Amino acid sequence: MIYVMSDIHGTYEKYLQMLEKIEFSEEDILYILGDVCDRGPQPVEVLLDMMSRSNVFPIMGNHDFMALYLLRKLNVTITEENAVNHLSTEDISGILSWIEEGGNTTIGGFQKLSVSQREAVLEYIEEMPFYEIAEVGEKTFILVHAGLGNFHKDKKLSEYQPDELLLTRQSPDVQYFDDDNIYIITGHTPTYFISGKDEIYQNCNNICIDCGACFNGGRLACLCLDTMQEFYI
Repeated sequence: MIYVMSDIHGTYEKYLQMLEKIEFSEEDILYILGDVCDRGPQPVEVLLDMMSRSNVFPIMGNHDFMALYLLRKLNVTITEENAVNHLSTEDISGILSWIEEGGNTTIGGFQKLSVSQREAVLEYIEEMPFYEIAEVGEKTFILVHAGLGNFHKDKKLSEYQPDELLLTRQSPDVQYFDDDNIYIITGHTPTYFISGKDEIYQNCNNICIDCGACFNGGRLACLCLDTMQEFYI
């Protein structure tokens, strides 16, 4: 079976419970549509578990992208030569903004890792693609964190800029492709702000699956692409 989750945001226990609920096995495939990092208490534990599974495929989210950039800045040995100039005013401002967005949990978990583990985690995030395509039967699923910004029908996926995929929110009431067998699955925007409910929202071949796992009252959602069955923790 092929499954999709999104916006785990450090909710490690929910993530493990979901894997158990769907009876995830080595024969299955799981795509995670970004934002593993930040906010929840254990984002690094989620990353380490994902890294240990060859059948889990991550896609970059804006929080992961931000974490990668700033952890690279922080993951440097301070010496007399770089002590003064290592972090610019812009870097410090970025780190403070990141902490306000929940980056403290990622920083805390990262600090507990060994030097080799830190580098492995950074390389794992760095290799995350900005989108994936899953073919299931006659259906084609475009998997992306936020949406297809500045969309037009002749624009190739490879032509989209990172911010168009990581930050530009999908319009869930617009069908982007004429082909009824093409679907866009996104996270990024909690479905509560779309439908008023913490459940997967489907409309006009858009499937929104961020159900606010890291927020009070929110849930972690998982969608099986073979059966379209929905799972919640």
